[in-house]
Amino acid sequence: MYNLHCHSLLSDGVLLPSEVAQRYLAKGFKLIAITDHCDYSNISQVVKSILEFTRHWPKESGIKVLPGVELTHIHPKQFKPLVKFCRSKGIKVIVGHGESPVEPVAKGTNRAAIEAGVDILAHPGRISDADVLLAKKKGIFLEITTRRGHSNTNKHVAAQALKLGAKLVVSTDSHNPEDIITPAQMLNIPFKLGLNKAQIAQIKRNMAKFYY
Repeated sequence: MYNLHCHSLLSDGVLLPSEVAQRYLAKGFKLIAITDHCDYSNISQVVKSILEFTRHWPKESGIKVLPGVELTHIHPKQFKPLVKFCRSKGIKVIVGHGESPVEPVAKGTNRAAIEAGVDILAHPGRISDADVLLAKKKGIFLEITTRRGHSNTNKHVAAQALKLGAKLVVSTDSHNPEDIITPAQMLNIPFKLGLNKAQIAQIKRNMAKFYY
């Protein structure tokens, strides 16, 4: 099983990347992406640190760790240059911090992140039909999340994706040890939203795309 959105003390998490990896391994995960919060103030340092960490993470550890970022609370016009920067440095998973219902995210963030070509639009709130269709066209995944607060609009996000044909992933958005749950607990989120076994299996295949 895979989790493509988690944080370490490189931003606002409380664990070293190695601790994050070990705890997910203990819960039964095969792959994670550490996607710490970034804007122009810290992106160079975070990208350098996470690439250094993943470069030295042993292949025989039992869990694969991908270098990622979450572009967070940036002005919409900053998505394109920052996505380009991350791609050029070798970041494998770029998450856009979407228009969550519980934070004052700049209006237009969902659209800007999609247009810039992030991999995953996290907790996109009351995402519009137009933005869902653009995400579908560009092959960008919409996130349903286990994280308190951000998860308030999971039902809307899932319904929009299923209605319009966009692809879903489910992630923990973990920051603390207590946020790190088992794969079964994580997959219970789409089940509780009413997705059937085939739809949940598709979510697992969507996430498996990153296992290369």
